[in-house]
Amino acid sequence: MNTSLESIASADCAALDRLLQARHSCRGFLPTPVPRPLQRKILAMAQRTASWCNSQPWQVHITEGEATERFRATLLTPKAADEAGPDFVWPSEYRGVYRQRRLDCALQLYESVGIARGDREASAKQAQENFRLFGAPHVAIVTTDAALGVYGAVDCGGFVANFLLAARSLGVATIAQAALASRPARVREFFGLSDDRLVVCGISFGYADEAHAANGFRTPRAYPDEAASWLST
Repeated sequence: MNTSLESIASADCAALDRLLQARHSCRGFLPTPVPRPLQRKILAMAQRTASWCNSQPWQVHITEGEATERFRATLLTPKAADEAGPDFVWPSEYRGVYRQRRLDCALQLYESVGIARGDREASAKQAQENFRLFGAPHVAIVTTDAALGVYGAVDCGGFVANFLLAARSLGVATIAQAALASRPARVREFFGLSDDRLVVCGISFGYADEAHAANGFRTPRAYPDEAASWLST
């Protein structure tokens, strides 16, 4: 069997590679809504995501129109002193290469929007853009069943990745946002969800404002040999 890369490369491989290269986190959207049939197509494509025992634990709660504006207002309400944190514990720390990658991403963002290094007031204001959904006309909140534990959340991560790629293939811009999971109680209240639906993340989506300064940078990726190793004997 001929297994050289040149011989097995296909149109499907090339298309997927283009989508992976082109997808990026959009931080500035136009107000133009995404037609409902297009939203349904994105969801149908992402629904093919693999999951443990085909459990498909994700449930997706999407806003549009006035509901998006109400949700924005809900998120922007200052956090109450007694408000609990996220359903899934945040990282205890970013260290080593993970800290450096996080820092590099933040510095690229700040540079793109003209925030000087060390300007905490401006960086905090930029962080609040998460709760404005970066001006997106829609947000999809992804939840999982509490009984499925961490593996339900892992399966949801696969769904999120496929949602982003499906959207890109249809000309729709996206950004996955863990920040929206920081206030799960108000998210559950807004959407009328039971306590056993855990908030994994949100995905703001719409059409990119290509002129927005925050959309002008791209983060690099590690080489495969930095993330993988092979054992032959």
